[in-house]
Amino acid sequence: MKNIENYIDGLLQPASDKKHITVYNPAKGLPYALAPDSNEKDINLAIDAAEQAFASWSTTTVEERHHYLMKISDLILKNIDSLALAESIDNGKTLWLAKSVDIPRAASNMRFFATAIMQFASESHNMTGKAINYTLRKPLGVVACISPWNLPLYLFTWKIAPALAAGNTVVAKPSEVTPMTAYLFSKICMEAGLPKGVLNIVHGYGAQTGAVLSSHKKIKAISFTGSTKIGAEIAMKAAPSFKKYSLEMGGKNPNIIFADCNYDKMLATTLKSSFANQGQICLCGSKIFIEQSIYDKFKTDFIRKVAALKVGDPLDKDTQVGAIVSKQHFDKIKYYINLAQEEGGKILAGGISVQPKGFEKGWYIKPTIIEGLPHNCRTNQEEIFGPVVSLMPFKNEAEVLQMVNDSPYGLSASLWTENLTRAHRMANDIEAGIIWVNTWLLRDLRTPFGGMKNSGVGREGGNEALRFFTEPKNICIAH
Repeated sequence: MKNIENYIDGLLQPASDKKHITVYNPAKGLPYALAPDSNEKDINLAIDAAEQAFASWSTTTVEERHHYLMKISDLILKNIDSLALAESIDNGKTLWLAKSVDIPRAASNMRFFATAIMQFASESHNMTGKAINYTLRKPLGVVACISPWNLPLYLFTWKIAPALAAGNTVVAKPSEVTPMTAYLFSKICMEAGLPKGVLNIVHGYGAQTGAVLSSHKKIKAISFTGSTKIGAEIAMKAAPSFKKYSLEMGGKNPNIIFADCNYDKMLATTLKSSFANQGQICLCGSKIFIEQSIYDKFKTDFIRKVAALKVGDPLDKDTQVGAIVSKQHFDKIKYYINLAQEEGGKILAGGISVQPKGFEKGWYIKPTIIEGLPHNCRTNQEEIFGPVVSLMPFKNEAEVLQMVNDSPYGLSASLWTENLTRAHRMANDIEAGIIWVNTWLLRDLRTPFGGMKNSGVGREGGNEALRFFTEPKNICIAH
């Protein structure tokens, strides 16, 4: 059993009462590590350390902060093999995906914000003949960053990098389901010489740690990625003390396919957007709308490609679909597959759990395709967050737009058409924060990221993140 520790005030340490959480390897369905089951005392120790470090960290030059973040980025890449292996074992994702996407992106997050803070400029406004105004952007203080289990190091660094770059000190809480790479990241920070207390990482259950962070009077802002339910609870706890919060929550994203699309490119990309990371990405397109004239062709071709996907050992280079992250989530996905059938849906592919040879206790579900359900049923309105997609035909733009926007979520959408006028028109009218036209998951770190409706509040990415983690102050000087 591997032993994971908290990172508080520059030191690795167990939970104050020595309690622990059992961490499972999803591929095998067996425990493999112990993480701290931290409580309010541990959170307070971390906040005190961050508060103590804030005075010096907030007054360092941007060049110094740039130096530390760049060094951390370099060390992530230096340790890419061990970090990718840890991520795969911890999460159930394929090793090749962790090594080609997750860990490089974590390094890119640190590098991007290390560079962005060097170019983050304040504003000035001249009142002719009267005065000049200029805006200072000051770091907030101690901030909380709460990250999810689906892209553990990828989203962990996405939050802490801009917070640190802007001069804040951080108390970070990774998911208790996938804590390993956050623990390894703490060792990287120690190797990089990051001053003690600047970043503190506390492991534990959300009810005991995340809840304390949300209501603690010394926490000035909360950046959270996770479920809509938990996001709502954080907002309720944070609101009475007027904390800033950014909530990136659920997604039930449409993939809209018109007959005039580049068919081969669309089909290959739709396979990825449906089942990448076992469908456990908030941006996966789990509702596929297909123009009626190509519906039967698409269905036939899609079923054939999905049936050929290899489900199995995440460490096998030929595996395309790994394990579901936890037994609890595995059961949730199975519940929704059963619900779809109760609602009248027909299973076209998958719909069952599998036990690959040598991994009989692991949590695996075959990629699942469902058809025959209305757009407003529970299966098509609630976030499943697994390898499950539904197919729905549409006749025209107006019909598909009505179905797409009749959703409680609004994170992202993919649109496939070679008609540029239609692409602009649809992108403007779809109620979602991110629209991809003839592509999927193509990300520029400079752009705003976030959703509408139940998908969240606020935006991350680029200057949006640096603005969130700073407080603007206007100075007016009369002539």
